[in-house]
Parts: sequence; C-alpha cells; structure tokens
Amino acid sequence: MNIEQFRIYCLSKKGVTESFPFDEKTLVFKVMGKVFALCGIERQPFAVNLKCNPERSIELREMYEQSIMEGFHMNKKHWNTVVPNTSFSDDFFVELIDHSYELVVNGLTKKLKIEFKNL
Repeated sequence: MNIEQFRIYCLSKKGVTESFPFDEKTLVFKVMGKVFALCGIERQPFAVNLKCNPERSIELREMYEQSIMEGFHMNKKHWNTVVPNTSFSDDFFVELIDHSYELVVNGLTKKLKIEFKNL
C-alpha cells in the first residue's frame, strides 16, 4: 500500500478528517477530532504512526521488529510507527489501521459517540 492508498482508505472511514496541524509535511487523520493516524508525507520509506493496545504493541514490535517500532514522537506505550510493504501484507496493514481507528472511536466521550452514531 502506498501513501495515497492509505489516505483514501483512512478518508473512507466514518467521521474522518485530514489536516496538517503540526506542519506542512505531517498528514494527520482524526475521527471526531481525535487522532488515529499520522504520517510524514515526504518520508521514505513511507511510515505511519498508529494507535495500538499496549499489550498488542509489544507483541507486534517483537514479531515485526523491522517494520513496527515504538511510535516516533508519540507515547511509546500507545503508539507504533509502522512501515508498510515490508514484512506483512496490505490486509494486515489495514487491520492495524482499523485497530487504531476503533481504539479512538471506543474512547470517545458519550457526547461524541452520539454525534458519531448520527453521522
């Protein structure tokens, strides 16, 4: 999966917006205003920061140590930096994106969950 395919997939999800809140090189995807994915658009190779369950983060980093690392400039307990197109399939990468998205959606406030449901 390349960066444009990643972008299109993220934007296809309910309640998602994209922006450049930090600088003109860091693309951020939010669901209901909460970050679930970000990537440097000029970085080679393409890499993405995704939220992850802390226990699963450890397992993934051990299993895919060349492709999944502690989140760069993020809380290392809850975020991974993922380099797609390396040691796993696009389908698995999509699962990681979905996991990040679902963690954020599940953590929304009651008010935001109602707004999300009504989209």
